[in-house]
Amino acid sequence: MISKEWVLQLFRHLENGQPDVFFESVADDVIWEVTGTHPLAGMYTTKSSFLAGTICKLNQTLESPLRLKVMSCLLDGSNAAVELAADSFTKSGLPFNNRYCWVCEFSNFKIVKVRAYLDSALISRTFDESPKAPHSDD
Repeated sequence: MISKEWVLQLFRHLENGQPDVFFESVADDVIWEVTGTHPLAGMYTTKSSFLAGTICKLNQTLESPLRLKVMSCLLDGSNAAVELAADSFTKSGLPFNNRYCWVCEFSNFKIVKVRAYLDSALISRTFDESPKAPHSDD
């Protein structure tokens, strides 16, 4: 059974510039829903499609790779809701201060399902104001 301390330790890899370590604990066949109506929104059915469709695209608009700071964590059995904050800048110098809530389901110490909530308007504005930003239909 996962513990709050274990979940916090896992998510701290996103703070410490070690996202690869974090994603080792995400199932290859994860179901990851990014809610909203913006260029990154959608249902991803593999870890690789989630990374390519969201993190990689977003990183192309940011001055440095996305880092997420853990704000809080609520645990209920094999489910955790983790609040995260990104405080960065886009390549065009605009602030990118997004807040996230990832509702995660765990099985055998792997994340198997996620519903991600975030500021859709900020994501859309970031892509609209970035001349080299990929669009969702790319």
